[in-house]
Amino acid sequence: MIYLELVGLSLDTIENISKIKKEEDYFREYRKESYNNFLKIKEPEFGPKCNIDYDKVIFYKSNLDSVKNDWRQIDTSIQCEFRDLGVLESEKKMDGIGVQYESEVIYHNMLKELEEKNVIFTSIDDAIKKYPDLVKKYFGKLVSNQDNKYAALNGAVFSGGSFIYVPKNTKLDRPLQSYFRISSRDMGQFERSLIIVDDNSDLHYIEGCTAPTYSSSSLHAAVVEIFVGKNSRCRYSTIQNWAHNVNNLVTKRAIVSENGTMEWIDGNVGSFNNMKYPACILKGDNSNGTCITISVASNNQYQDTGSRMIHIGKNTKSKIISKSIALNGGNSTYRGKIDIKENALNSEASLKCDTLILDDISKSDTYPVNINRNSSSNIYHEATVSKISEENLNYLMSRGIDKEKAMELIILGFIDDFKKELPVEYAVELNQLIKKIL
Repeated sequence: MIYLELVGLSLDTIENISKIKKEEDYFREYRKESYNNFLKIKEPEFGPKCNIDYDKVIFYKSNLDSVKNDWRQIDTSIQCEFRDLGVLESEKKMDGIGVQYESEVIYHNMLKELEEKNVIFTSIDDAIKKYPDLVKKYFGKLVSNQDNKYAALNGAVFSGGSFIYVPKNTKLDRPLQSYFRISSRDMGQFERSLIIVDDNSDLHYIEGCTAPTYSSSSLHAAVVEIFVGKNSRCRYSTIQNWAHNVNNLVTKRAIVSENGTMEWIDGNVGSFNNMKYPACILKGDNSNGTCITISVASNNQYQDTGSRMIHIGKNTKSKIISKSIALNGGNSTYRGKIDIKENALNSEASLKCDTLILDDISKSDTYPVNINRNSSSNIYHEATVSKISEENLNYLMSRGIDKEKAMELIILGFIDDFKKELPVEYAVELNQLIKKIL
């Protein structure tokens, strides 16, 4: 049952979203300010041109009156969607899970022992009501509503998303997971996720997302802000498998304190247009940042992905590994930035960017920006562009492997750096997605 649907971007839509959520003036004014910024900020001059008709987008749609913690309380058809996606099965391997359907989180559950450790894992909407001071301390501090046009849009119409707070000296044995599903034609999803890993703590967060294919476009414009405390570690793993009609325009950013570590494991397989550049701001001395990405562009998809590493503290280290595959007329682009600041002495950054082009109608571009502002630091940059060689194919085929299977093995080997960083069930899912595309 659909309880409410708001179509078209306007001040009335934004005010209605705020009223539905019964927000205080602080967030209502933040939404209005974000909307005004959205109207002023121009579309990006780089990357794909999305040509979004904001008057046709569904900016809010609710299918449930409250968040449930028992799948039996969820509508049977929706429950079946998530069962078919493997979400119900994967929950057994997690410390907690949140599921968003359209504009709202519909299901949320967490192990009792995490509550006893004072871990907070809930929707951002719930956190705004229950922990307003904690949310205000961090919300919008890394990604402001003036950052870019899509971040401003998110600030105006955000709904759903995860809020996680891991207290000091707390390590989670298993990951927390969120799953985001767009199921309606012309739907826009604008979740806002805020993650705080306090000092001497550890978190692995997994995100999954899917949508069915329609002839008209859908829009996904999310914002993720992550704060990593001293001596702490956060790993954020995601495989984006949006349908080919989805414009995926996401801003993800983390700031890392002294001796902290942030790891982005970022897979991009679906979506028509994709713009996503997970960033690490290495503010504390001896902090570390890693971003391992894969993007697969097929059937006129435009995957514009990469990473940004900003070194501020001394003795900081970053590593970017980018794997891109283009086939069937797809465009797979790496766009990234490494910036070692003047006072980030004795720092080190490495970038390895590899591209595999499978035919003559596909394309790949690389736009790296590497800046080193002091003489005691180093940046290492390695890049390759290649096709599957006849020599490798012939070798495998001489061992009794047919050509299609041989190509599959070569491609899966090409993305091995990415696959080995995923939980086993996600690595298996990625294998299946690659096989479907080939």
